[in-house]
Amino acid sequence: MSSASEPAQGTGSRFQRNSAMLELLSKAGLGLAILVVILYGALSSPVFFTTGNMVNILTSMAIVGIVVVGMTFVLVVGGLADLSVPATIACGAILSLALQPSIGAVPAFALAIALAGFCGLISGLLVGYVGINPIIATLGVGTIVLGIVQAAVGGVIVYGTNPASADFVKSRVFGIPTIVLIFLVVTLVGHFVLGRTTWGRWTFATGSNANAAKASAVPVRAVKAGAFVITGLCAGLSGGLLGLTLQSARPLVGTGYEFSAITAVVVGGVSIMGGFGSVPRAIVGLIFVSVLTNVMVLEGVRTPTQGFVLGLLIAVAVAADVALRRRGVA
Repeated sequence: MSSASEPAQGTGSRFQRNSAMLELLSKAGLGLAILVVILYGALSSPVFFTTGNMVNILTSMAIVGIVVVGMTFVLVVGGLADLSVPATIACGAILSLALQPSIGAVPAFALAIALAGFCGLISGLLVGYVGINPIIATLGVGTIVLGIVQAAVGGVIVYGTNPASADFVKSRVFGIPTIVLIFLVVTLVGHFVLGRTTWGRWTFATGSNANAAKASAVPVRAVKAGAFVITGLCAGLSGGLLGLTLQSARPLVGTGYEFSAITAVVVGGVSIMGGFGSVPRAIVGLIFVSVLTNVMVLEGVRTPTQGFVLGLLIAVAVAADVALRRRGVA
């Protein structure tokens, strides 16, 4: 008996050592990549380390980062991705401005986020309870919601009517933009929920093995649906802040944000297959993608080329994820 158990224990200990080493290499590699990009930016452009450019990086990172927090839940729970994000961002941006004259700035902002969360709930119900593929469900919901938003505003640009709300979003606290502080709060809350609560443990269990989680009395369907609700709320908040910052919004204002969020989350090491990842890892990925994008802009790299680079990052990150998972299984 002992001779049979000893090899199994040895295999388990080797797997733990390999997993810990791979985890360390993953974190160190991404941190090194961030330092390399920062060093290149500093040497190639005198504008890179200016206050204005740093604020631009932080502000753009905050808008995408709020979505990244929500998208992390979707990937960890095994939902692949939420492609309704552009529509829910547009919902948040347009409604937070369009409703200001009738109900006021704060109620309009809150209602916009709530409606975006409702859109996420529809996607979640389709995925968690009906069993529709997440990509198909969220793409369909996003298309419908975007069509409704376009019809509601006639496809035109909506402008804000409350300068005070714009001043608040653009204000700074101890030199830090308010929108960045909001992003930090969302990040801390998301990290606490995913890493320190029963709901977070259920999310990991569902993403790792939904059948085993269900057998352990985990409300798998509700957990899957909840991940999309969280993403909808985050996208609505991001869109609302974006609308208040720009004081204008159009139906396609959220285009591309889902791609940026997915890139950051996957590059950060959150598994697209579910069951592994964290909000801090996703934020580190966001930092790398944001700094890299900023350097490319300063270098005058054309938008199609930027898209190619980010797409290549996703491909490499997903390939690495698959390879590491296969090695873990072996």
